[in-house]
Amino acid sequence: MSREEAVSHDMYNSPLASRYASEYMLHLFSDDSRYQTWRRLWAALARAQHQLGLPITGEQVSQLEAHITDIDYEEAARRERQVRHDVMAHVYAYGKAAPSAAGIIHLGATSCYVTDNADLILYRNGLVYLRTQLLAVLGNLAAFAEKYAATPTLGYTHYQPAQPVTVGKRATLWMQDFLADVEELDHLLSTLRFLGCRGTTGTEASFMELFDGDEEKIDEMNRRIAAEFGFSDCFPVCGQTYPRKVDSRILGCLSGIAQSAYRMANDIRLLQHDRQLEEPFEEEQIGSSAMAYKRNP
Repeated sequence: MSREEAVSHDMYNSPLASRYASEYMLHLFSDDSRYQTWRRLWAALARAQHQLGLPITGEQVSQLEAHITDIDYEEAARRERQVRHDVMAHVYAYGKAAPSAAGIIHLGATSCYVTDNADLILYRNGLVYLRTQLLAVLGNLAAFAEKYAATPTLGYTHYQPAQPVTVGKRATLWMQDFLADVEELDHLLSTLRFLGCRGTTGTEASFMELFDGDEEKIDEMNRRIAAEFGFSDCFPVCGQTYPRKVDSRILGCLSGIAQSAYRMANDIRLLQHDRQLEEPFEEEQIGSSAMAYKRNP
C-alpha cells in the first residue's frame, strides 16, 4: 500500500498516515496485515495441535495454510452484522474459504489468542523497523558530525550567546539522545514476550480438557507457536490478555524517540533563525504563499 492508495478523498484522512507514515508502517498496520496475521495464528494453532495428537488432519492444516491471504472482507462484514463479534465473523469467513477445516479453527482458543498475539507481532515488527530507521539517522548524524568536527560556531545557553563550540559537537548531542533511545528499544525488544494460548482467564482450562490434562503438551504447543512467530518465550502468567504494561512500555519508548527528534528539530529551527544551520530547500519548494523569499523550517 502506498501513501496515495491510503488516501480516500471523500472521507476523513489522518495526515499522520497520508503525509508522514512510511509505506512499510502503512502496510504493517493495514487490514490485510492484521487479519492475515490472525489467519497465520489460527493455522499455527491447528498445526501444533495436529502435531501434538489432537484429532486434526494434515489436510485441514494444509487447507488453512492455503487460504491465509484470500480474505473475503464482505463476507466477514456481513457475518459481523449478524453476530456482532469481529473475531467470530472472521472465523466464519475463514471457514467458508477452508470448509474442511471450519470445525477446528480457533479450537480451544479465546478471542485474545488472535487479537492480542497479532498486536504483539505487529508491534514487535514495527519496533524492529523503527530501530533500523534510528540506526540510519545515527549513521547520517555521525557523518555530519565528522564532517563539521572542526567547524566553529557560537554556542548558546538560555538561547543567549555563550562560548564557541563546533557544529560537529552540537550534532553529537543529538546523537547521544538517539543512542539512548536505541538502547531502550533494544531492552524493550529483548524482553517482549508472546501471549500464547492461555484460554479465557489465563488458566489454559480449555486446553487442559483438549489434552486430557497433559500440561507438557500444552507448554510445547505454546513454545511451538511462539517460536513460529519469532518469540523466545511467553508471559509466565497472564489473564485473557497480555499485560497492558506492555503498551505503556512501548509508548514510553516511542515518547523518548519523539523527544529526541523534537529536541534536534527545535535546535535546527532556532539555529536557522540565526543562519547557523538551514534545512535543505528544494529548487521548486515554496516557503510561503505570500512571501516567496521565505525559507520556513
